[in-house]
Amino acid sequence: MVQDDTQDVAAGDNADRKRWMGILARAGRSELEEAWSALREQPAYEWLRQPEVGLVMVRARAGGTGDAFNMTEMSMTRCALRLADGTTGYAYVQGRDTRQAELAAVFDALMQKPEHRFAIASTVIERLEGKQAERRQQKSLKAASTKVEFFTMVRAETKK
Repeated sequence: MVQDDTQDVAAGDNADRKRWMGILARAGRSELEEAWSALREQPAYEWLRQPEVGLVMVRARAGGTGDAFNMTEMSMTRCALRLADGTTGYAYVQGRDTRQAELAAVFDALMQKPEHRFAIASTVIERLEGKQAERRQQKSLKAASTKVEFFTMVRAETKK
């Protein structure tokens, strides 16, 4: 009998799941491979949808708040899998790396199980989140070092 994974993730956990799926989607393949090899038990799974590469349209808003427009297309890989106990994991990652999507989907499925959630959250998700915050900080510092301050000088008007 296939178990419906919506029973494992309560409605209040949707924000948590959104958070960890975002972290997994932004993680690099090497980081996910490292976390996968560190697992004591690597779970068996079957494909519901094997990794497939496609394009998605990236939309933006003029000025951040104006009218929406199609900005560009981006390659993306998605997949879905089911663990042996019936828990379903999904992943959507930027780029064409099918293994990255596969590992992200496995960790998504493991995070839905109460018996694995704490261990995976503390050893995988928090570590990935820390590395991502560090990368954002480095980019921010690099951008700040190239910042140019513009100022306007007021000309003194001559009296007639």
